[in-house]
Amino acid sequence: MEVLETIVIQSTEVEGKETVVCSVDIDKAKAEFIWTLQATWHLVNTRLEMDQAFDQPVCKKKKLWEMVAEKVIAKLRESEVTNVTVKAYECDLKWRNLLATYRKNAERAKRLGVNSVHWEFFKAMHEVLGKSREEVEAQRRAKLSGTRVGNAMASKRFTPILPTPPATSAAPCSARPPQDVLQLYMELQERKMNMWAQQKALEERKIEAINNLAQAISSLAEKNSMQMSKDGH
Repeated sequence: MEVLETIVIQSTEVEGKETVVCSVDIDKAKAEFIWTLQATWHLVNTRLEMDQAFDQPVCKKKKLWEMVAEKVIAKLRESEVTNVTVKAYECDLKWRNLLATYRKNAERAKRLGVNSVHWEFFKAMHEVLGKSREEVEAQRRAKLSGTRVGNAMASKRFTPILPTPPATSAAPCSARPPQDVLQLYMELQERKMNMWAQQKALEERKIEAINNLAQAISSLAEKNSMQMSKDGH
């Protein structure tokens, strides 16, 4: 049995008890949000409801998690749980832990069956996260069936709105077989090697020219020196 590794405190155990705490404990309690079972359920339900928003290719996850935190706080206050504040990053971190536990249970369900999983959040999360893209698309079409949009799609009179490609974009290249890709890669590597060899030869020529110039200067200086010696005698 998978066990959720979080601190869960039932609200009924806290109610009706009078406890004397110091100001340090109060500040610590305000700083750290304790995930009760009720709060965890609110987080799971809220995050699953917004799953499509999180799956968008371009979305600001920070803003979405702030919305999740606000909804969780609102639901807790509706349940008469006041003086609680949960931050966006706490919701994000908690969801990551829940998601890791869900994935372990999903693997267990594949091996041993769904009945072998007794984690309380598995069923709710699996109904949303366990669906393939084909199943999601089939459900979406089933919901649209009988509506104007669905009828338009069925009669092929529905034109989807696609993003406009940039004006400077080049025409898409046809898919190349693996052999062509390998050949292209080898050609590029060969070109690089040729360019490197040419650059190396050019550098060698420069060095040779510098050496020849140095030798010429040295020889000229030696001749001048000898000439001046002869003139002195």
